[in-house]
Amino acid sequence: MPENFAGELTQDVRTQMVDLLNKNLANMLALTLAVKQAHWNLKGPGFIGVHELLDEAADRLREGADLMAERAVILGGFARGTLEVAAEKAQLDAYPVEISDIKQHVEELKSRYMFVGGEIRKAMEEAGDAGDEDTADLFTEVSRTIDKDAWFIGANG
Repeated sequence: MPENFAGELTQDVRTQMVDLLNKNLANMLALTLAVKQAHWNLKGPGFIGVHELLDEAADRLREGADLMAERAVILGGFARGTLEVAAEKAQLDAYPVEISDIKQHVEELKSRYMFVGGEIRKAMEEAGDAGDEDTADLFTEVSRTIDKDAWFIGANG
């Protein structure tokens, strides 16, 4: 059996896709931790609904991150998903750790979701241009989930 399962892709394309997947994996992990930070600390009217929504959103982010990590390995690379790598490579601003107001959390999360969603769409296009339709499709799936959660979270602000 081959070392990877994307045999029709050149090694250069596989390497490019592994790098692209890991770049976006770092952002997904950082966003997941931001969502959990808000989940743990928010207070105010509507608390329980937003609290539960954020827990579910974090689960969906972890699922998307898992898809990216597994695809990187399928392509013959390594998933680089440690806290240390995410802290070094994520492109998101540091999440404020001393806020509790729901509206502030919603605004902070909404801007991060918009950024990550934009990066995922760029990655989708890059993967398609490189001829890796499976990775492009993976990014499309993740993009839909991020956009939907961004809308749900933003509707609370």
